[in-house]
Amino acid sequence: MFDWEDLRYFTLFAKLGSLSAAARQLRVDHATVARRIAALEAALKLKLVDRRQRAYVLTEDGQRVSQFGEQMTLSSFALERFAGGEQAQVQGEVVVSSPPGFVGSLIAPRVGELTRRHPLLQLRLIGAKARASLTRREADITISLMRPSEPTLVARRLGQMEFRLYASPDYLARTRDYSFIGYDDSMDGSAQQNWLLEQANGRPITLTSNDLRLQAIAAAGGAGVVSLPAFMAAEHRLVLVDPDGPCLVREIWLAVHEDVRNAAPIRAVMDFIVECVGA
Repeated sequence: MFDWEDLRYFTLFAKLGSLSAAARQLRVDHATVARRIAALEAALKLKLVDRRQRAYVLTEDGQRVSQFGEQMTLSSFALERFAGGEQAQVQGEVVVSSPPGFVGSLIAPRVGELTRRHPLLQLRLIGAKARASLTRREADITISLMRPSEPTLVARRLGQMEFRLYASPDYLARTRDYSFIGYDDSMDGSAQQNWLLEQANGRPITLTSNDLRLQAIAAAGGAGVVSLPAFMAAEHRLVLVDPDGPCLVREIWLAVHEDVRNAAPIRAVMDFIVECVGA
């Protein structure tokens, strides 16, 4: 009988494509991943990888075994969701993944209210631009700016955000020759970055960052004009460049997996998020 942990290590290696990537995610050294793969090969009596000078390459048997491993991984996540969905008490950890600026400005400042209400609940907030996988239990709840399309997810529209151009009062008082603050190339092609570039219309982008809150902080220090939702602009005391100017509207969506939608801890955190957005 093979060791389930060996299969888990091998499946993650097959998914990520390298020993080092699997090791980073598992928080072990790459030699441990290699040892686990060798142990699985010995137990199954199959050659799963070709060991080349600079890389491990899956054999045909390795590809097939990785498919079995992925199916078993998804089944284990389904079992966890089933067990969590039956939970009636508001306790344990709930993981929320959200765009960093949104979770930092609207949710994190009010977490104290949630913990006072439910002292046995632990909340883990993940600021991420990419939406986490609910199927793979990367999060229990996601907040995103696009409606999820997966059939196993239950989505709720929380509202919408209007992105407009903001700057510090001092910056607007001293110049009309605007420069702009935008995302770095990690957000190339995003709706927010494309809209900012349209507004800049060839004028210089003098600062880029992958984090919207860093952009807001830089704008508060007089670095230029930035595209922000109103709640973040207010947090950093920025003012509209043109109150009658254009805006970009993005919808805000909350999603959970259908298997856990009625679990008491999930419901409690979902209700809390709705309160934060409403406030």
